Amino acid sequence: MTVATDGRLPTVQQRMTLAEYLDYDNGTDTWYELEDGILVDMSGENPLNPRIAIFVLGYLLQQMNVPLRLLVIGHQIEVRSSYATCRQPDLMVHTVESDVALVGDEKALYLDSPSPLLVIEVASSSLTDSKSRKRDYEHKPREYADRGIPEMWIVDPDRLWVQVGTLTDGVYKFETFMGGDAIVSSTFPALNLTAAIVLSAGR
Repeated sequence: MTVATDGRLPTVQQRMTLAEYLDYDNGTDTWYELEDGILVDMSGENPLNPRIAIFVLGYLLQQMNVPLRLLVIGHQIEVRSSYATCRQPDLMVHTVESDVALVGDEKALYLDSPSPLLVIEVASSSLTDSKSRKRDYEHKPREYADRGIPEMWIVDPDRLWVQVGTLTDGVYKFETFMGGDAIVSSTFPALNLTAAIVLSAGR
């Protein structure tokens, strides 16, 4: 791949390999996912989105006693898909095995690595951006289900809901929680959170 000397992407971007993507750094805080070999800028999200991810991380750490090393923002996971090569969930809860798989120089959970316990995606512009909506509601659930991840959440500030998907027969069965509904999670049965609390990022 050709990159300009100032670190910017070229106007016409050549497809990248997974290894090139994982080594790519243009010197900015821009967050990219790799879709069919092309870098997709994921930085144009609502400022509330990272706050939601951080809030849920803090809750799982403090209230559910999940070890800090198993709670991560920014880890990559390789997926088997015609749409994407690698995804970066807004929040990932590792198993001990998937955490160990990233020890050392590994930069992603590859297809032959153990899968995490839970991934959380905070949807962006789901009411106005059809491409983003397809990515969050169609592509990612299929990709994460294919990885065998037991549970996936879609937190959607625009639609004012939290959807919790439980992996059943290779696909996620989603339940929707809104307002004062208590979120039900098979991964964390003692969870004591409402959709409204999550959507407001604890404010």
